[in-house]
Amino acid sequence: MCRLTLAVMFSGLVVVPAMVALRQVDFKILLQIQLNYFDPGSSSTSSLISCLDQRCRSGEESSDTSCSTQSNQCTYTFQYGDGSGTSGYYVSDLMHFASIFEGSVTANSSTPIVFGCSNLQTGELTKSDRAIDGIFGFGQQEMSVISQLSSQGIAPRVFSHCLKGDNSGGGILVLGDIVEPNIIYSPLVPSQPHYNLNLQSISVNGQPLPIDPTVFATSSNRGTIIDSGTTLAYLAEEAYNPFVNAIVAAVPPSVRTVLSKGSPCFLISSSVSDTFPQVSLNFAGGASLVLRPQDYLIQQNPIVDGAVWCIGFQKIPGEGITILGDLVLKDKIFIYDLAHQRIGWTNYDCSLSVNVTASTGGGRSEFVNAGELSGSTSLQDGPHKLIHIGVMAFFLYLLVL
Repeated sequence: MCRLTLAVMFSGLVVVPAMVALRQVDFKILLQIQLNYFDPGSSSTSSLISCLDQRCRSGEESSDTSCSTQSNQCTYTFQYGDGSGTSGYYVSDLMHFASIFEGSVTANSSTPIVFGCSNLQTGELTKSDRAIDGIFGFGQQEMSVISQLSSQGIAPRVFSHCLKGDNSGGGILVLGDIVEPNIIYSPLVPSQPHYNLNLQSISVNGQPLPIDPTVFATSSNRGTIIDSGTTLAYLAEEAYNPFVNAIVAAVPPSVRTVLSKGSPCFLISSSVSDTFPQVSLNFAGGASLVLRPQDYLIQQNPIVDGAVWCIGFQKIPGEGITILGDLVLKDKIFIYDLAHQRIGWTNYDCSLSVNVTASTGGGRSEFVNAGELSGSTSLQDGPHKLIHIGVMAFFLYLLVL
């Protein structure tokens, strides 16, 4: 079984390329990089998921999973928001993780999970700058990793991340709960395939923008989604212009405004924090996500005696979806508490250590130092960079791809 580098996405399940997809030399020529493949035949602990398997029937509740009566194999097809896609068949095998108790790395543990073996990738997944060994799914469906581990009593039905906002990228992903006293929560919109929240209004410098609240209401083609798989952020078309106009109006007259690829940009010679206003995204439950200028602006190439900052929020013409991606999520702890159907957040320096709960009942907490663990040979050399604490809190180091 190959060691895999996985991209984290909030989709349904874990997907890895199979040996039968293309010969490795073919993909190496196409992508100019070497990918790792999973070969079910070389793993003594792997098994195919048949059509009669209850886990296949659970997957068939979504439109992504189907059954091939000819081969009696449980198959899937996924399409992602960027137009790329993957299809293949389901396999069960062991997920390996190291155990942490009282700050020490102990013997490796393992548990069986079901994941997808991809024999066809399309779109962006076939490009060299998007090539990955697999996709680690953290959706709410029964086939996602977090749901499978929770159903086995290994992990609580909650995960957390903290994305570093500096140029080095990376961060922390915990399959469990990060303990931080300043977390505020907003309820998830029920019965949604994505992580939807009820965004009620947007304020700039404390002043609510003139946006009809129904613009953010969740429906088949509207709503506000939290998605770390999106690099920037997108506002519903009706909210975009009021947002940009308010930012422009709040900037001092001495700041020169220009357009770059359709987005407003600003030439400044002073601190970005002193030049631009504070923005607040106000959610149901009285929870506000306060954005610094660095959370809605992107710095371009520096110029002589100044800097260029551009609006990082984008709009999709004709679309009513609002997506809050990494631009907004960085430098914050985000907790996806599926057991209580809520998402929480707070500002945080993601290069620091975090406290992680050791049990589903919120008992003993373990102090986890990200720097020390990332240098541990036991973790680095294992099949997956995962840590087990008590009932279960997994800990991953994110590589921004």
